[in-house]
Amino acid sequence: MARIEYVGHATVLVDLDGVRLLTDPLLRNRVAHLRRTGPVSTRAQRGIDAVLVSHAHYDHLDLPSLEKLGKKLPVVVPRGLGGLLRKRRFESILEVEVGETFSIGSLQIRAVHADHDGSRGPFGASADPVGYVISGSKSVYFAGDTDLFDGMAELGPVDVALIPIWGWGPGLGGGHLDPKGAAEAVARIKPGLAIPIHWGTYYPIHLGLMRVPGFVDVPPLEFVAATTETAPDVEVRVLQVGEGVDL
Repeated sequence: MARIEYVGHATVLVDLDGVRLLTDPLLRNRVAHLRRTGPVSTRAQRGIDAVLVSHAHYDHLDLPSLEKLGKKLPVVVPRGLGGLLRKRRFESILEVEVGETFSIGSLQIRAVHADHDGSRGPFGASADPVGYVISGSKSVYFAGDTDLFDGMAELGPVDVALIPIWGWGPGLGGGHLDPKGAAEAVARIKPGLAIPIHWGTYYPIHLGLMRVPGFVDVPPLEFVAATTETAPDVEVRVLQVGEGVDL
């Protein structure tokens, strides 16, 4: 069995060969000045075998969300971030760096390069960010947060690429893929299936006092158009927050 569920933002359930992995869990309806477009799926939080964290930013390494899942659950983080979890008494922590491979159940997982800032604020922990290539009966690339980088083509071939295409506001800072950049990433990696993530989940409260702002739904439309032009042989599946697809 292989199933992908887009929980929202960079949180994705990868259910593969009897192993359930959750990426960058952000499982709160309110995060600082951000509001969620819809409730968090509780279904995707059940029976998780391990968590994969890509980098230190608060919307990817969210300690309250990890605590919701339980402190006995194995958590994989970039090397240098384990101390944050030990201080909160998490019991099973694996720190990895680019190039390392490890096993969770029957799956082999490789930490790969990501081009992104890895600091947790000016006085917080810092670690080089990573993505993950998960391999079993299918192969899945989770990019975390990244910009385009040399060597991205070497990540493939993979069956599925989970590609970030935006963020949470009307604009996008450096070190992120926008829809056109994400389409170029897909062209380099050449997955069988591309699923856009990191969009459509959170927005600043002051921009949506009456309703969810319109910019939330635009990135996947632009991504599909750009990918059709840049990588026409790759299938694209847009999942709304909470939706899943069987592979």
